[in-house]
Amino acid sequence: MGTLLRPRPLAHAAGAGAATPSTAHAVVVSGGRGRGVECQPHRVRRRPGPQVAVATASWRRRRETVVRSDFAAGGAATMGDSPQALSDIDVVSRVRGVCFYAVTAVAAIFLFVAMVVVHPLVLLFDRYRRRAQHYIAKIWATLTISMFYKLDVEGMENLPPNSSPAVYVANHQSFLDIYTLLTLGRCFKFISKTSIFMFPIIGWAMYLLGVIPLRRMDSRSQLDCLKRCVDLVKKGASVFFFPEGTRSKDGKLGAFKRGAFSVATKTGAPVIPITLLGTGKLMPSGMEGILNSGSVKLIIHHPIEGNDAEKLCSEARKVIADTLILNGYGVH
Repeated sequence: MGTLLRPRPLAHAAGAGAATPSTAHAVVVSGGRGRGVECQPHRVRRRPGPQVAVATASWRRRRETVVRSDFAAGGAATMGDSPQALSDIDVVSRVRGVCFYAVTAVAAIFLFVAMVVVHPLVLLFDRYRRRAQHYIAKIWATLTISMFYKLDVEGMENLPPNSSPAVYVANHQSFLDIYTLLTLGRCFKFISKTSIFMFPIIGWAMYLLGVIPLRRMDSRSQLDCLKRCVDLVKKGASVFFFPEGTRSKDGKLGAFKRGAFSVATKTGAPVIPITLLGTGKLMPSGMEGILNSGSVKLIIHHPIEGNDAEKLCSEARKVIADTLILNGYGVH
């Protein structure tokens, strides 16, 4: 029979109170049959030393103190930010959004009929500017937004008359930008995705207004779009571009594409920069189902002229960017 020898414990290194792992072995010594030595591992659990325990307890006390002080400080002062209050605000915004679309749809039905009635005369006498159609669109946009937010327009003296073609450019924050810009009553042609033209009433009205269709990510469609813009400006109409190409997701001004400024240099038309403030807060991009309360400001800047598209692009973006920064908005 073999004899079981108990192992002696290994000495632990003195340190900050945390013991190092050790492994003890039970050694079996065979009695005359030469079975050799067999090792069985045995793990020793770590225990925090006194310094670690004290530090942990101190951290827990500080955490509880901070939580309690934050709760006490924010109690009555932040009742408006409670989950219930935020939920109520969200419901109100959604109700306002439903009402907004209901109003704009009802108004569009009646005014679309008016557009259809006058359209033959428009094609005969004002095919390119389509002033009658734009006047109806101005009434539609004004009726819609006047019930939901206040609009303040600054720089109306910088707008050229309808008889003078121009290239308008603006930052793009929200679906509300189109409504806001239509209230200016200028006969500029927007550029829109072809899919929008399929929407009942609204899409058909866009067709009657002479909005220019564009298939995104299609280079040939983009080239045709620019050619049509040049042709319209040469024939006395104005065009409107959002040089960022899409709505800003975070409210910050993005990079400008040069298409609008290329049209301006090829036709000699002035560039009219416009800054939109507040539309992205009322109806953020990607959240078209809600309408928050607030106001919108539209600033029309002095016309910019030149024969260098790159320089025109830089100047127009700087004017809009400076205005956004001045009003607390960011720029990429």
